[in-house]
Amino acid sequence: MFARQQAMDHPDKPAIIMASTGDTVTFGEFEARSNQIAHLLRDAGLRRGDHIAVLMENSPQLLEIAGAAERTGLYYSLINTYLGADEVAYVVANSQAKVLFSSAARREVAEAAAAKCPGLDRMLMTGPGPLPAGWEPYDAVVAGYPDVPVPDEALGAAMLYSSGTTGHPKGVLRALPEGGPDQPLPVMAFVQGLFGFRAGMTYLNPAPLYHSAPGASVAAALRMGCTTIVMEHFDAEQWLALVERYRVTHCQMVPVMFNRLVRLPDDVRVRYDTSSLECIVHAAAPCPVHVKRAMIDWLGPIITEYYGATEANGFTFCTSAEWLARPGTVGRAVLGELLILDPGGSQCPAGTDGTVWFRGATAFEYFQDPAKTAESRSGDGAASTVGDIGHVDADGFLYLTDRQSYMIISGGVNIYPQETENVLAAHPAVLDVAVIGVPNEDLGEEVKAVVQLADPAAASPALAQELIAYCRDRLAHFKCPRTVDFVPELPRSETGKLYKRMLRDAYWAGHQSPIV
Repeated sequence: MFARQQAMDHPDKPAIIMASTGDTVTFGEFEARSNQIAHLLRDAGLRRGDHIAVLMENSPQLLEIAGAAERTGLYYSLINTYLGADEVAYVVANSQAKVLFSSAARREVAEAAAAKCPGLDRMLMTGPGPLPAGWEPYDAVVAGYPDVPVPDEALGAAMLYSSGTTGHPKGVLRALPEGGPDQPLPVMAFVQGLFGFRAGMTYLNPAPLYHSAPGASVAAALRMGCTTIVMEHFDAEQWLALVERYRVTHCQMVPVMFNRLVRLPDDVRVRYDTSSLECIVHAAAPCPVHVKRAMIDWLGPIITEYYGATEANGFTFCTSAEWLARPGTVGRAVLGELLILDPGGSQCPAGTDGTVWFRGATAFEYFQDPAKTAESRSGDGAASTVGDIGHVDADGFLYLTDRQSYMIISGGVNIYPQETENVLAAHPAVLDVAVIGVPNEDLGEEVKAVVQLADPAAASPALAQELIAYCRDRLAHFKCPRTVDFVPELPRSETGKLYKRMLRDAYWAGHQSPIV
């Protein structure tokens, strides 16, 4: 998020505008504030390659902290604000963060999480209200530092967490290249080109910045000197109003946002001028064919799509025209060589499902976890996978058909069943449990628990609600089941392997694919 040249050339130009309040940070203010935080981080003893963590809702402060980390050679982990205290503490401790930034809105979780992280040297909190013990007032502390660059600037980067099927998140680490913060990471330049970013555009961010793609998109926009409007929360009609008000040209979205837009009444949809839009890119979850087609019919062939992961181990991409010719595709490879391999490591023929691998794209490792890093690699180490299943057609266009890990994608958010299963299995009434994704017209998928009880006679709506509440007391709510079904016995092999596909198939009957 290095934007020094923009601050020098256009100090009064808006860099960040908050959607609901209109609060604005200019490029000059963003530069000064990021420099002050950079001095704070150096004063805290952090040097190139060290780590910080941020638990904060969409805000200028989050972006300023990221900007400071990117000019001090630090790794910064932006934490999902829906996580509970134990989950936040795991990320903070695992990332070896020495400084934690949070906000008054996240005070309760931040305070509880920090208490479990003795490795923290400093904790700072934005916003009004009394501070927890040991925390410092962000604004007052930052204001005490100079607004000029630190003398030893170096390029830093995000280290975001991508959860795994074991239930523990994984920090996705890429090596920092030598050089100053004016030289972005190679993947940043790739993202800029992929999304069709250009000088003078106006970017609208409707998604949480702790996700990798929104954070990377806003960072690229700021580096280019483009104004970014940041939504605090997505609202379909507000999105339309913002496009009209600010003459938005570019935006990145997820399918659930499309779904909510196309469901708006016709009189609302035609009320706003969207003619400024040049490109909307989407990813993160499968998009129902009828929803994407409706978006293209409405806004024109400006909808592009990519498939990739936080690991950035490879990307596919398709235009509206390519998608209309092949509904359901997520495109052809544009970063890395796409491979569809069978369990033996052999290439699958066109039309045959296999595991999706990429070779020759950006290198990554899972922080402090060589075993999981090795699991993601091919035998020769040249290719990597995040476990998705799909096939290509004769022209090399990829279609995703399943997930090796049975990961659930609800509204563009990844949910990993094992973590939820582990919590529910601890309830005294539960003998066995499987958590799966089932169809949800709005979100794509929702979380369902299928439970085998110790006492089958105890099954009741009241117990189902008790299990949901039990889970919500221990996990972020988006990870918890919306519904619970009771079964006499879960399908397992003699060795204890759960045949989860048998459960899923019953709920997905009649749908075009297991994930749409």
